[in-house]
Amino acid sequence: MRLTGRASGTDVAPEGPRVSPDHERATVGRPVRRRRMARLAAQALVLTLVVGATSAFAVLHKNVTIDVDGKPRQVLAFGRTVGDVLASTRVQVGDRDLVAPGLDQTIDRGGQIVVRHGHEMSVEVDGEARTVWTTALTVGEAVDGLGLRGGEVRLSASRSASLGRDMLRVSTLKTIHLVVDGQVIDGVSSADTVRDALRDIGLVLEEGDQVSVPLGATAVDGLVVLVTRASTGGETVTEAMPFETEEVEDAGLVKGNRVITTKGKAGVRTTTYELQVVGGVVVGRTPVASIVTTAPVTQVVKVGTAELPNPSVVAVEPGSAQEIGKQLAAQRGWGDDQFACLLDLWNQESGWRVNAENKSSGAYGIPQALPGSKMATVGADWQTNPATQITWGLNYIGGRYGDPCGAWAHHESSGWY
Repeated sequence: MRLTGRASGTDVAPEGPRVSPDHERATVGRPVRRRRMARLAAQALVLTLVVGATSAFAVLHKNVTIDVDGKPRQVLAFGRTVGDVLASTRVQVGDRDLVAPGLDQTIDRGGQIVVRHGHEMSVEVDGEARTVWTTALTVGEAVDGLGLRGGEVRLSASRSASLGRDMLRVSTLKTIHLVVDGQVIDGVSSADTVRDALRDIGLVLEEGDQVSVPLGATAVDGLVVLVTRASTGGETVTEAMPFETEEVEDAGLVKGNRVITTKGKAGVRTTTYELQVVGGVVVGRTPVASIVTTAPVTQVVKVGTAELPNPSVVAVEPGSAQEIGKQLAAQRGWGDDQFACLLDLWNQESGWRVNAENKSSGAYGIPQALPGSKMATVGADWQTNPATQITWGLNYIGGRYGDPCGAWAHHESSGWY
């Protein structure tokens, strides 16, 4: 059907639905709004990522103290764990090195990391040479790491001396079986030669006496030494007197521990004899006078009676002074049972606080060294470095009590250690 325009008579198309101007503007603006919202969402996402990355960077970027072989330094490091921090500061560690806290432990701002690099050490123990690995910095630490009681050894160098490349000679406490003048004397000595061991035991050798072992030979545990006296040719004879042994129970020592507090020493007796002579041959002797010129010294042995604390309480906070203490104690062969004693001991002494100070006595630091300046033998940073304080404290405990449980038991019985 064709429609004819009224005015002009021209043909026109049929009229469709009419669209309002407002609807037209709304239709055109919808894609623009969607694009704007998408752009804002993308910007928000980028901002979130930036803020998150900045926060993560702030968390991972931290100030820590790294003590490498006794030389502490503060560094700005990046990482979450001890291993991350060491890697970021280019501190290399190997299987034989000591790292406290462990490489997989988290480290917080202001935390402390202790690294002790392992190295070989030449040591001669009672004449037997060997090579061992150690992370010790001083002679005392190295000896304690060998499991040798510090108070019962003689060393070729001072305990506080830095560990060098020279052979370290160690002479341990040993029992010498001395057969002399019809007596058997079981003496103890940490001397490195037979001559010095006999002197420690109290044997006086006369001119012409013969010894079954060369006097310059190395003294070893269980050595039997036979002394044959020279003929006196007179009526006066000097004889060795054996000493007695006394055992004393001590609540300051853990059960199973025995400590010689006073070494026995043989005495000397001078005896005058009347000789019976037949045909110029001495056929008998009768003592007419006997004088103790040197009294024997009784050997005193303390026997422990104290119980061990429960080793199940050894859980410690990663990165703390206690964690460092546990690692350094383990390096010396002291397990969880011994660390449980150490934990209780220094909890009571200082609360494991590096700046703990007793104003009245002057005791200072985690081990409460008296005076605190004693710890300078380990490091000049003894006032602030927990590793330095702990190392000194473990040296002291090993030398005086043998192990932490010995120190703890003594503290329980006397209130100090």
